[in-house]
Amino acid sequence: MSDKNSKTTKKLNVSEEAISKICGTQDKYLKLIKSGLNTDISYVGGELTVSGNQYEVFSTIELFNYLVNLVLNRDITADDIHTALRLAQNGEMSSAGDMATERVKVAGGMKYVSPKSRTQRAYLNAIREHDMVFAYGPAGTGKTFLAVAMAVHYYLEKRVQRIILTRPAVEAGEKLGFLPGDLADKINPYLRPLHDALHAMLDGELIAKLMERGVIEVAPLAFMRGRTLSGAFVILDEAQNTTAAQMKMFLTRLGFGSKAVITGDTTQVDLPKDQDSGLTNALNTLKGLSEIGFIELSEKDVVRHPLVTKIIRAYEDIK
Repeated sequence: MSDKNSKTTKKLNVSEEAISKICGTQDKYLKLIKSGLNTDISYVGGELTVSGNQYEVFSTIELFNYLVNLVLNRDITADDIHTALRLAQNGEMSSAGDMATERVKVAGGMKYVSPKSRTQRAYLNAIREHDMVFAYGPAGTGKTFLAVAMAVHYYLEKRVQRIILTRPAVEAGEKLGFLPGDLADKINPYLRPLHDALHAMLDGELIAKLMERGVIEVAPLAFMRGRTLSGAFVILDEAQNTTAAQMKMFLTRLGFGSKAVITGDTTQVDLPKDQDSGLTNALNTLKGLSEIGFIELSEKDVVRHPLVTKIIRAYEDIK
């Protein structure tokens, strides 16, 4: 039985054109791969040589095979390198090809959104397969972004008639009353992340028109009370800041032909200490219902700056 920590060297034939695109300007991508996988990498005369521990060498070869195939079809970006590196570090390179071809069609400058990890891919599939999905995990794991992408996709495919995005307006250490302006101005900071996700996927003018017509609605959770949401894709963001009563109110709004995605981070609750999180309560209460999808994301799924992953791990280590 081989030891994954034993030293080894592997070689891979790669064209000079492909390696120059993969390595990036002044080898910035190559340096990132070397440090991220702790391997020695050299390239001479069309041959890539990778040395180091067996497991890291195998992961590095898989990563380069994936990037070589990718570069044959299009120019690669820093995001491609970071995604491939994260997959290699998590032992998920075998899924990279499938994730690269699984694209959610949107209509903005991005055109398509793809999952960046196995769990993100499972998240998209859960939304397709269930009318209600809970997605919970740390910041930067794509919970809200992917939910909005699927909402836009379902609207463009005429599978829903409306998109409704909502958040609880909880005062996270700051008082709403001291913010300037009317009620709309006061609640706007809470809703800004949802607007940002929308603008990444739809043209600004189109968003404005759809909001005027009520096709897209971005509103505080309190505005959902008493409504039945049929034919809609509804996203409850920052759900950890709902109370149990608010969560029950939201979950019972679901109407025919609708989908609901509930996202949150159970470690970032801003409620008073004597109040239980509606998200935690719902996860415990509803976990036995097979009709609901439950997706737990982790630091392995963080798609922001690599430093974010390290920060999350540092905080986890002191618990």
